[in-house]
Amino acid sequence: MKQSILQTPSPFIKSSKKDPVLLIPVQESDFKSWLKEQDETTKKRLKSEKFEAQKGQIFFRYTNDGTLQDILFAVSEKISPFDMPVIVGHISRHFSAKFLKDTIFKIEEDGLNEEQLLNLCVGWGWADYRYDIYKKDDSPTATLLWPEKVDKDKVEGIVRGVCLIRNLVNTPANDMGPQELVKAATKIAEEYKAKIEITHDEDLKKEFPLIFTVGDSSERRPALIDMTWGNAKHPKVTLVGKGVCFDTGGLDLKPPRFMLQMKKDMGGAAHVLGLASLIMRTRLPVRLRVLIPAVENAVSGRAFRPRDVSQSRLGKTVELSDTDAEGRLVLADALTYACEEKPELLIDFATLTGSARSALGYDIPACFSNNNELAQLLQTASGEVEDQVWQLPLWEPYRKELDSDVADLNNIGKGLGGAIHGGLFLSTFVEKDTDWIHLDVYAWGQNGKPGRPRGGADTGMRAVYAFLEERYRK
Repeated sequence: MKQSILQTPSPFIKSSKKDPVLLIPVQESDFKSWLKEQDETTKKRLKSEKFEAQKGQIFFRYTNDGTLQDILFAVSEKISPFDMPVIVGHISRHFSAKFLKDTIFKIEEDGLNEEQLLNLCVGWGWADYRYDIYKKDDSPTATLLWPEKVDKDKVEGIVRGVCLIRNLVNTPANDMGPQELVKAATKIAEEYKAKIEITHDEDLKKEFPLIFTVGDSSERRPALIDMTWGNAKHPKVTLVGKGVCFDTGGLDLKPPRFMLQMKKDMGGAAHVLGLASLIMRTRLPVRLRVLIPAVENAVSGRAFRPRDVSQSRLGKTVELSDTDAEGRLVLADALTYACEEKPELLIDFATLTGSARSALGYDIPACFSNNNELAQLLQTASGEVEDQVWQLPLWEPYRKELDSDVADLNNIGKGLGGAIHGGLFLSTFVEKDTDWIHLDVYAWGQNGKPGRPRGGADTGMRAVYAFLEERYRK
């Protein structure tokens, strides 16, 4: 694994001997009152350039000698983290790389509260993201002077957490197999002084038979990552992430067009590592546990076959009717293990089903829960931070579609409703008295937008953090 995968250069500095260029955010609703206070030259120029503070507009103000004085930029009424990447894009296109390298920018803080400043700084950090491990990117970047009243740890935590997800998912499978994922988790644990244990080989086969069954098909050996952090007296929150580092579909081989993006099938693992780093960086008062079954679903003489039957850690037998429904198998053993500790809250992330994408598209994860109140609180939080998730039902009448003639249950449902079948399958391995949320995520930016480039993407991570912060920070 390349070391730079876990390192995201910071576009922020604490102080500067240079005079910074002031960035002045303005909302359309405040524009008229702001304009009244400006000199006649500025008013005429704004009018000639048709600047009306509509979201995404930018205005460069110069002194009489041609020196850049400040930059006026329009933001949304709420001030979104996605406002700033648009503006940074304008700035990068307007100035030379040398100018950007030699210039420091500073946000005008007057009139902004902490949340608005945080959103602008987070957006600045996202705009600076580059995945240039294999292809050099010389496009110019810009440096921002830290605002005085912003929560720097939270900004850095969100930016780094999101960029970590992107880096892990973007990395091709030849450099991000199960053991590379173990190394990444170990580095993160070391950074935050978390405890980490790895189960593999015969111990994995004995203790986590479903994880071993899926991963045994590959020469790149499977493992279970188990990380813990925090005060043991704090509420126990456990995150489980699907870590299928590449999914061929097994013997039910995927068609090439579906296999093309399967380096992202460890997107669930990337999400829980990004979220864990954010939780630890901001010192959220929880006792955090992270479980990641890290495997590769390959094709070999050891690969499990359609209609094989395997034991699970829970003791239930599973008919493996579809070797391309492997993610739920590795999660099943991890969820069982998580429940043995009786966590207060259990959350899993998984790139689980195409059905969720058919229902909600690429950007919106499907959310399932055995506690509707929690699911609705998460959905509300997701809207507030512009990281939408949407609840789908764990529709019990569909559970019979997971019936098997030869085992306790099947790993694939009959007919439509695949995302619900996946959720119901996982729910079998969750203790009924454990509050549980399952997020079926895509983990990929399909089209690319300012602040959200094409490639590995966070979908639901910030929503879950906002939900956890509201629940536990108090």
